[in-house]
Amino acid sequence: MIKKEVRNDLRVRRHVRVRRKISGTTECPRLCVFRSNKGIYAQIIDDTVGKTLVSASTLDKEVKTKASNIEAAKEVGELVAKRAKKAGIENVVFDRGGYIYHGKVKALAEAAREAGLQF
Repeated sequence: MIKKEVRNDLRVRRHVRVRRKISGTTECPRLCVFRSNKGIYAQIIDDTVGKTLVSASTLDKEVKTKASNIEAAKEVGELVAKRAKKAGIENVVFDRGGYIYHGKVKALAEAAREAGLQF
């Protein structure tokens, strides 16, 4: 019997494939995106040290939209860019986390670009 593969397992496989090529440095850290059914999360990570420099999610008090939709993704993108600018980070490498660059992930990335991050 052929078993259907779990969607998240396929996403994790894609993410591992992408992570072989993408790595965040001190000069250009990695902007990583994770989305769930309840929220969307973004972190800026320095992979040389293995440390999260900046993070933002729909759980933060500054984000008004507490759902996992495009409006919330835009707010999280703006918030992570604002926090990155405050920490002195301007250039990042975008890691879509194995998700398709569409919908929430695209909204977060474009909002971060508009708020001043370069990638």
